[in-house]
Amino acid sequence: MAKSKKEEPSRKQIADNKRARFEYKLGEVLEAGIILTGTEVKALREGKANIAESYCSVEPGPKGTEVWLINANIPEYSGGNRENHQPKRPRKLLLHRRQVDQLTGAVERKGQTIIPLKMVFDKRGLVKLDIALAEGKKLVDKRETMKERDWGRQKQRLMKDFG
Repeated sequence: MAKSKKEEPSRKQIADNKRARFEYKLGEVLEAGIILTGTEVKALREGKANIAESYCSVEPGPKGTEVWLINANIPEYSGGNRENHQPKRPRKLLLHRRQVDQLTGAVERKGQTIIPLKMVFDKRGLVKLDIALAEGKKLVDKRETMKERDWGRQKQRLMKDFG
């Protein structure tokens, strides 16, 4: 029996930044392409990537401003040779000019930061990065998030026991 399109997952997750939702108030989420070398893609297919401590930076380039992914760790490919990539090299993100201008304005004027949320393979097999504009949370906000999470867990336990 063939699967319907709704059941088929169109995006396979490679890496997730779980701390981002706790550390930051997330705003608009964008999907960006990423320029990678061959050994980086092969390492990602093995499921090896870490974007937990990475961030995005808006920097001037030869054709205007560009967005770069900084400090993302894609370990060296195990089957690679001496031409293997550097694990923490900066990687350029592919966005439309309007999106780059929007991100630049938010970073410069509003003091927001650009945080990577997820790295996925799309349905065509291309690597995509979900990025979000974010503001850092204060300690009080983090405590409130922890209280809400704990209360949600307690509600689930009560519903399971008495429901």
